[in-house]
Amino acid sequence: MSHNPVRPWRNIDRRVSRQIHVGPVAVGGGAPISVQTMTNTLTTDVAATVAQVQAAADAGADIVRVSVPDEASSRALREIVRESPVPIVADIHFHYRRAIESAEAGAACLRINPGNIGSADRVREVIKAARDHGCSMRIGVNAGSLEKHLLEKYGEPCPEAMIESGLDHIRILEDNDFHEFKISVKASDVFLAAAAYQGLAEATDAPIHLGITEAGGMMSGTVKSAIGLGSLLWMGIGDTLRVSLSADPVEEVKVGFEILKGLGLRHRGVNIISCPSCARQGFDVIKTVEVLEKRLEHIKTPMSLSIIGCVVNGPGEALMTDVGFTGGGAGSGMVYLAGRQHHKLGNAGMVDHIVELVEKRAIEIEAEREAEAAAAAKAAE
Repeated sequence: MSHNPVRPWRNIDRRVSRQIHVGPVAVGGGAPISVQTMTNTLTTDVAATVAQVQAAADAGADIVRVSVPDEASSRALREIVRESPVPIVADIHFHYRRAIESAEAGAACLRINPGNIGSADRVREVIKAARDHGCSMRIGVNAGSLEKHLLEKYGEPCPEAMIESGLDHIRILEDNDFHEFKISVKASDVFLAAAAYQGLAEATDAPIHLGITEAGGMMSGTVKSAIGLGSLLWMGIGDTLRVSLSADPVEEVKVGFEILKGLGLRHRGVNIISCPSCARQGFDVIKTVEVLEKRLEHIKTPMSLSIIGCVVNGPGEALMTDVGFTGGGAGSGMVYLAGRQHHKLGNAGMVDHIVELVEKRAIEIEAEREAEAAAAAKAAE
């Protein structure tokens, strides 16, 4: 729950789900909503894949998925897992042997639909491998690859068909006494995905993985994902998510965090509040924000920064941020710290100075956290 007793209209009551683990990352059961992405390198190119996993982890990814289409990929997976800073999910389609090999290679989770891998004996073999090696699973229903009998029954991909598919796969795992799974019902159609997820959330207590699949390029995919995932998260649905973009996996992670930050569900790095700029601006707001976003990427501490072009909204926005800058006249503006006017600053050196202030405030916030943790530990003794 995102609980705010002062501003109750900001509260989100999260759906109650049971908890599983993807390696050390808890999913469901009130755990923080985790952000995932997927590599797009050849899995057999271990160096390139590990580099992409590392970049995603540096951007904040909690979990990374890697495709395992053939035996050479499952061999490479062992080294990738060994070098990865985050848990690895093995993406499996149809080939039950790849699932077993991936579990043996150390994958933390198998993305697989148990109904699509053949006989009951093969399903039991995969479940045994997952259980023996501490693997969880993700059932991944997709509107674009629904089972033939469901398409014949419903006539087209629809929420009811996707939910039925998911529940059929759940039943297979539960009949084999395997409960360490999460589930997704993805579609590229925002309406279809949202309706399917809402129905699924009512039908099972399994943790839910959110995604608008094949959402599109950077701009269109971000907008569609923000609409679909944002509305579901606002309803309290979702325990982990991936933003699917035709873009660098790092961008998927960034967008995922921005969606969570916008809803107050996760906090990481600097949240820049900035105006769209107009003729009143006392400096080039758009260029300044663009530069600051790059210069402040290294900061992981949750904090806020307001960059506002003029005094119409600048002082009011600064009241709510750790650091703020409001444009003025004659080539200078006002710096705010903790919501209070602090000192004037010329536009010429503003970026460097603001970066210094933000870095200093991040250090102070971390020190305050450590002090609070130490005091709590002492009180508990």
